[in-house]
Amino acid sequence: MPEQPDTRSDEHTLLQLIGEGDTAAFEAFYKNYYPRLFRFILRMTRQPEAVEELIQETLLVVWEKPHGFNHESKISTWIFGIAYHKTLKAMAKSARRGNDVDIDELTETIGDPTANPAKNWENEDWLNYALATLPPEQRAVIELTFYHGLSYQDVAKILDCPENTVKTRMFHARRKLQVFADAQEK
Repeated sequence: MPEQPDTRSDEHTLLQLIGEGDTAAFEAFYKNYYPRLFRFILRMTRQPEAVEELIQETLLVVWEKPHGFNHESKISTWIFGIAYHKTLKAMAKSARRGNDVDIDELTETIGDPTANPAKNWENEDWLNYALATLPPEQRAVIELTFYHGLSYQDVAKILDCPENTVKTRMFHARRKLQVFADAQEK
């Protein structure tokens, strides 16, 4: 007799089981979304120390309110929407406390990447650095579209804005990234 597929890996099934209080289903859901949320939130905040807490807050909503998913979009769209809004709130709170690092301070912190290649290995990826120069809304559009493969329609739902706003943010983000790339070549 052939093996039955593991239905616990289906997101809809997992979400239904989470609604019934199934901790194993939540653990599977958590393991599936953790790396994706980690990357998304890190790229949004540029603050590694904030990522874990924001992932916990996002997935706590899933645990406490799995029936909040309205089936009008993909589950991933719902999850990234929660993460996006929680991240924006955290960034606003951080800005009010004056903890934001501006690009000039970041450049001083990073220093000369050729002086100590081992220390600056992560900083060699100019895309990460370039993305850090974008406003959070533009970073979110780039991240969700290119790294998570979401459509503009899904991104619009996550960011709670019209699809044309997503397209405009993408246009401006691409222009800024191109300017950054051109400056790096000089």
